[in-house]
Amino acid sequence: MTISRRTMLRSGVAAGMMATGAPVVRPARAATGSNTLNAVMQGDLRSFDPIWTTANITAYYGAMVYDTLFALDANFQPQPEMVGKWDLSTDKRTYSFALRDDLLWQDGTPVTAADCVASIRRWAVRNSGGQLIMQYAKDLSAKDDKTFVLVLKEPLGLVVPAFAATNTPDCFMMRAKDAETDPFQQVKEHIGCGPFVFNQDETRPGSRYVFDKFTKYVSRSEPASGLAGGKVVKLDRVIWQNITDDQTALAALESGEIDFFELPPLDLLPQLQSNPDIKIRVLDKSGNVGMMRLNCLHPPFDNAKARQAMLYLIDQNAILKATFGNPQYYHKVESLFGYGTPMTNDTNIGWFKAAPDLAKAKQLFQDAGYKGEKVIVLQATDFDFMNNSAQLVAGWLKEIGINVELAASTWGEVVTRRAVQAPDDKGGWDIFITYGSSYDFGNPITATPLLANGKKGWFGWPENAQYEALRMKWAQVGTLAEQQTIARQMQAVAWDFVPMVLLGQWVSPAAMRKNVDGVIGMPDIIPFWNVSKS
Repeated sequence: MTISRRTMLRSGVAAGMMATGAPVVRPARAATGSNTLNAVMQGDLRSFDPIWTTANITAYYGAMVYDTLFALDANFQPQPEMVGKWDLSTDKRTYSFALRDDLLWQDGTPVTAADCVASIRRWAVRNSGGQLIMQYAKDLSAKDDKTFVLVLKEPLGLVVPAFAATNTPDCFMMRAKDAETDPFQQVKEHIGCGPFVFNQDETRPGSRYVFDKFTKYVSRSEPASGLAGGKVVKLDRVIWQNITDDQTALAALESGEIDFFELPPLDLLPQLQSNPDIKIRVLDKSGNVGMMRLNCLHPPFDNAKARQAMLYLIDQNAILKATFGNPQYYHKVESLFGYGTPMTNDTNIGWFKAAPDLAKAKQLFQDAGYKGEKVIVLQATDFDFMNNSAQLVAGWLKEIGINVELAASTWGEVVTRRAVQAPDDKGGWDIFITYGSSYDFGNPITATPLLANGKKGWFGWPENAQYEALRMKWAQVGTLAEQQTIARQMQAVAWDFVPMVLLGQWVSPAAMRKNVDGVIGMPDIIPFWNVSKS
């Protein structure tokens, strides 16, 4: 199978237009005032519940509208955010948290400790770090309007880091009446206590999403550092323009119709760099790790041999080159824990040294008892990486005789469909492609893709008791060296049962107008507080 990068990009745009039925247009009603910032983000915002989904774009939305108890500073250390002060008992089993003053929901009511308790409980169902906390929890309750207490059965040092982590879903606080929503159902209202209010009246789903400054938000007094410290809103309004065509977005940036373009194609960077009104910044220097999730609940990938076949099928270099072109921006990845994290190791990577080996992949499918079942690959046509990877994977599967079908849609539709646990003929799926921050892959407790706890875990739902026991042990040891030893043991088990297939690592520069300042560079979240437009 031969396919050029530019051809893939063009065909991806065309497929996206057909899938959505929407023409490529210029930004609708782009505001140009000095206190309004127009941005083209990574994809369409289809879910407004940052606990229900792990989609990064919804986490971006969550960071704008909601707030967190703790946040990571520029050195990746957790710092209090909504919390004013906190204490840990001498036996390290009781945490006491007191909220800071002047916290208000956007409906004008005060934030209470009861809201936070309900929010933590809902988040803990969907987040791996939260799940671990609740396994250790003896009591989690509000003591008064501003104070709540977490009592553990035994010490667990990951509590505050888990509250601050940016691994989706983040620990966003919601009103108790919203947080009492089933965590597997989406909240109906969008009332947060964060620095921006979501303007539903001005929003046009599928076209633009409007956020206004929450004038009653009281920022912390500390200087901003990473996602921590003061969240000072310097803009009156932020508008996310949903432009699916890269060339259209690029032209809008160059003309000043938009101010920020999160994911410009790398082959278009020279054009942007030659424009004196444009600047390029890598916001997340740790980069992203691409991954292919396999549905472990149904044939053929309920069989480990079929999942092992995918390790040998994939040509990471071909996938990375198809989208990113220039090797200076990408690396192949052999470790379960990503590229360049403290847990990265080379245990049990014989497959990596041999891949791609289509003959081996075909044999493993046969060993799995593959009987011609249809393999549905979800193809997000509005993301170059997902679109290109899906086409390549489908081509390789066809080459070894697998009955494969591409299901083209927008990324927003993939986000909805990937949650379906039913078989293919009832709206399910077999493969979808996504990515996450390389930084996150270094922590098997808070990184949801590193779970293997079945239906309680992340999309694909792999399950392996031996691996999970090691993951829990990792959380309990006290030194980096001990964690690294356990990480090697985890990887030895993982590449036998194959919880997912990695597709490589890359960095993605963002592009913005020269008059935009203060954009925060951290993994997983691009917020717009502290950003100014001169």
